[in-house]
Amino acid sequence: MTLCRWLSWNTPLHRPYRQLDFPQTLSHTNLRRIYTTTPNSTSSMDSPPQGYRKNVGICLINPSKQIFAASRIDIPNAWQMPQGGIDEGEDPRTAAIRELREETGVTSVEVLGEVPSWLTYDFPPDVREKLKRQWGSDWKGQAQKWFLLKFLGNEDEINLLGDGNEKPEFGKWSWMAPKQVVEQAVDFKKPVYEEVLKAFAHHLQ
Repeated sequence: MTLCRWLSWNTPLHRPYRQLDFPQTLSHTNLRRIYTTTPNSTSSMDSPPQGYRKNVGICLINPSKQIFAASRIDIPNAWQMPQGGIDEGEDPRTAAIRELREETGVTSVEVLGEVPSWLTYDFPPDVREKLKRQWGSDWKGQAQKWFLLKFLGNEDEINLLGDGNEKPEFGKWSWMAPKQVVEQAVDFKKPVYEEVLKAFAHHLQ
């Protein structure tokens, strides 16, 4: 791992972002996938499988094509890419920008692409029970729309206190190689991470 940073107390900067549509094609895997009615479009709100919570994932890369990952405060050895729930009626792309800002303070980004389908993972029984108590809803797992974003700012913009609207989730962060991101993830997220990185592979080479 490179450039490991502890929780920053700097105030995040707020800068505009611009979006570029970039259709992606997924390889065949045994993952559950729900394709959009127009696979080359972005930010589809087509419904994921019943019983799965709508969620977005953000693969944030720097100019060196390393990927942003952070360790959870509640599970210090669990590293992940930013992610979060989609609000009722919210466009997934809008949700991705919002979640990234809330979790990392980052706003200086360019949208490079989107995986054109929902990717799902199931919660292990203990995680499902914990989240049932936390959320008040019993979800089988999460159905995610994934976006590739390029970081355009300076690293002092990264602030794990986020924008102050949500309780901090992460304790430290690092830029990682794709292989490291998968290795450091919890087991039940690894198949989705592998699929996401395949979809964005040519941006990471």
